[in-house]
Amino acid sequence: MTQAAIARRPRRRDGRSGSLASERGVSMIEVLLALAMTMTAGALAFALTASAIDEMRTAMAARYVAGRIGSARIDAVRRATAVALRFEAVDGNYMYAPYEDGNGNGVRTTEIRAGVDRPLGGFEKLRDKFPGVEFELMPGVPDADGATGTGAEGVRIGSARLLTMSADGTATSGTLYIRGRRAQYAVRILGVTGRTRVLEYSAGDRTWLNR
Repeated sequence: MTQAAIARRPRRRDGRSGSLASERGVSMIEVLLALAMTMTAGALAFALTASAIDEMRTAMAARYVAGRIGSARIDAVRRATAVALRFEAVDGNYMYAPYEDGNGNGVRTTEIRAGVDRPLGGFEKLRDKFPGVEFELMPGVPDADGATGTGAEGVRIGSARLLTMSADGTATSGTLYIRGRRAQYAVRILGVTGRTRVLEYSAGDRTWLNR
């Protein structure tokens, strides 16, 4: 090889001869590898973030519902009359609103329709305040009493779907199941005291935990 040919050969930064094409190839592989690792890490982070957001949103929805029940209980005691949350099926789920007993015989569906039992507020949909959250029990999840195969029904407070708080502080017993995209919660109403308990379902050991 002539001196001129040697002089024309590309030289590496460290002074040694080498192929620029080879160097570029190695650099491109490194870039692609780094890009793939970044994308994988980003996808994992997004999945974890989405799961955490769903968990937080579902927990907030359950506590919000428990708070609405608590407010109705306080209203019943303060007004010295029964106050009920009426759940009405709509668009495959439920909306709910508070009603006051208008004639001393408790809140009844027929008397709501007749205007005897008056509304204390407008209807709410849980999904409007907490996107992706519904009144429902996930398939395969046992209910809070440990029973399986009980269906997906999320509002379990009697056939009339009226959760009534009495003036003496007692209430209709029942359970409201609240699910997100992955998280499952429940709000249990204790009839004797009228108080609520928020429960979270742990998929790992298939148990309900007090929250």
